[in-house]
Amino acid sequence: MSDQQGELRLAVLGVGMMGAFHADRLSRVVRGARVSVINDARADQAALIAGQIPGARVEPDPRAAIEADDVDAVVIASPGRFHAEQVAACLDRGIPVLAEKPLTTDAESAYRIVQREAALPNPLIQVGFMRRFDTEYAQLRTMIESGRVGVPLLLHCVHRNPAARPEFDSSMMITDSVVHEVDVVRFLFGEEIATVQVIKPTPTPGTPDGQSDPMLVLLTTEGGKVATVEIFARSGAGYQVRTELVGSAGSALVGLDRGLIATERSAAGVARSEAIAPTFIERFATAYTTELQRFVDAARTGGIDGPGAWDGYAAAAVCEAGVAAVRTSEPVPVSLQPRP
Repeated sequence: MSDQQGELRLAVLGVGMMGAFHADRLSRVVRGARVSVINDARADQAALIAGQIPGARVEPDPRAAIEADDVDAVVIASPGRFHAEQVAACLDRGIPVLAEKPLTTDAESAYRIVQREAALPNPLIQVGFMRRFDTEYAQLRTMIESGRVGVPLLLHCVHRNPAARPEFDSSMMITDSVVHEVDVVRFLFGEEIATVQVIKPTPTPGTPDGQSDPMLVLLTTEGGKVATVEIFARSGAGYQVRTELVGSAGSALVGLDRGLIATERSAAGVARSEAIAPTFIERFATAYTTELQRFVDAARTGGIDGPGAWDGYAAAAVCEAGVAAVRTSEPVPVSLQPRP
């Protein structure tokens, strides 16, 4: 699945901040890849990004971009409401697709995608949960698997954005931000999330009327493990993402200086600094690049290498429960369909 030079030819659908970053990485940094097609609902934006990439052309119709003869795989960074149709078109053609979260905007449609992919010979959908490719989170997963911190018991997560637009309401804080912690909990604990509860402290000044910011989200897994997530969309203090694991024989913390900080019964912690990334791009740029490289390497042989359609569906189901929990402030069960 490549051209005569052995390069994977990609269409990038949606070239806002995230899609433009992906297109740049794919064209300048990722090995074995070539961006051949750019699609965006805004013709001027599509032309701007395509003009920065040698050999790239604009295709105004997303379906035509997916079906183009000079496309071997697709990266979807369009608004979430378009994902179900665009991911399904990639399955129809039988080509790998890296879809930014959300896989789709609701659990029901995400599960239909899971079922459609399950009928194919090989998985083709990778979902853009980039933290799995971050060095710190990978180290933390390795620590858990090695038993260095004993039995994992708790996760404490912090997710702070410096600012948010007025329409970024409490529900979007769950579906667009906490969704990453949802995947982190599943990735690190290796269990599905069973219930979600949302606690709403006094809102920070400037929070739109009727909304809650910050919020504390409690996630309980099927095995009884618990994760707390502080989501703060308007912190005014840079982009901060931290995760602390508490185990029966020690603890480990990522995110203070963009390097793993661990405290164990037999080892001291490492040095730290107080650097705070201004946005998510700076904090996770390397993780995004690693994600893209591994997707390209796998897609060249017709597969994927990362979180898949089920992970996207499970996250959507948890977020639906989370949005309900914003309204009720009571624990809300997560409803998952059987895994195909």
